[in-house]
Parts: sequence; C-alpha cells; structure tokens
Amino acid sequence: MLALVGSGEYLEGMQAVDRQLLGRLVQPARVACLPTAAGQERSERILYWSRLGVEHFTGLGAQVQALPVIDRRSANEPHWAEEISRSNFVYLSGGTPAYLHHTLQDSLVWSAIQDVLAKGGILAGCSAGAMVLGEIYFGFPGWKPGFNLLPGATIIPHFEEIPAVMLKPARLLAGRKVTILGIEGSTALVLDGQQAEVLGRGGVTVWNGSGRQRYTAGQAPVW
Repeated sequence: MLALVGSGEYLEGMQAVDRQLLGRLVQPARVACLPTAAGQERSERILYWSRLGVEHFTGLGAQVQALPVIDRRSANEPHWAEEISRSNFVYLSGGTPAYLHHTLQDSLVWSAIQDVLAKGGILAGCSAGAMVLGEIYFGFPGWKPGFNLLPGATIIPHFEEIPAVMLKPARLLAGRKVTILGIEGSTALVLDGQQAEVLGRGGVTVWNGSGRQRYTAGQAPVW
C-alpha cells in the first residue's frame, strides 16, 4: 500500500489520515520514520523531523522509531536495513527530492523498503517523499526518473499552493503520456493494488490527456 501525502507530515491535520492507515495493517504497527530527504539540512532540522515523527505516531498508539538514514553510507548500513525489514510502515518525510532519490537508489535501505511493500506493509511519502515514487519527478533542473512505483505518473505535492500560471507549463513539460497527480496539504492519495482512495482534508487532482478532475475524501481517483 502506498500513501502519497501533499504536505503536513506528522502534524495535527494528518492524525486522522494516519490513524486510518495504521488501522489497515494486519499486524500491530511498527513504524520507521526516515528523515532522508532532509539529509542536507542542519543536524537540528534532521533531529526535528525525527522527533516529530516519533511523537506523532506514539500519540497514535504505534511502536515507532526514527532511523538516521541521511546519506549514502547510512542508506547502505545493514543494521538500518534490518530495522526497516522488521517494520510494516515506512514514512519518508519531506525535503529535497533529488537528494532523497540519489541517497536511496540501489541501496540496502531501499531494498528493505521494497520488502516491506512485498509483505503487505505501507510506504508513505510526504512532499519530496511522495514525488520520488512516481515515474518521473521535477528535481531542479528538469524532470528526473523516480522509483517508478506509479508507472506513467508524476506526483506534485502542495498542489493547492502552486500558482495556476506554473501548472500549465508543468503539464506541457511532463508530456501528454504522463499523468499529473496533484496532492493538496493534509491529504493522502492511498493506493492499494489497483484501488485508489483520497483521505484527508483536501483533494487530489488527476490531470492527463483525458482532462483534469479533482477528487476529495472517500472518492476513488481514476487515470
């Protein structure tokens, strides 16, 4: 199961969404929070995201730990990969998408995350953490290949905050064969196999060659 979040990870606005996600796990929740996308920031910011994630999921009754996977070396640390393999809910918080993708690509930690998905667990990504899961993402400069967990799609977080004048060029740059999934703040697009659902306060916009459609909580986006 994938949960793509527009913004607001670990904040009050996401409590109801994450409570629903935790409730969909078959076994007791074991959450691993990865501040990897913020790995280029000051140590205080990395600690902030780590602490916020632990406090958030602890408050929801889950067993949780924040793992210091912040560079290529730690992404290939067997101990952290083993900890992730023992989890059933992995959360990639926000930061810089290009750094996140480069750090995790072909790493032991990324293999462990894929194992969590293969065993029926949840991978949640917020902002940069969501962007890198599509086929392509905008990584400054230009479009870059993502992890392709959603073939044919690109994820644009903070969608309600982006000026309309910037969205039309994004549609053209992505190419008509690529679907834009625009996810608003405090909102998640949840994909479980072939089923999609919107959770949270805002909406999810599906924009492709067939048109543009916004979906809200409880609705099932199609593309």
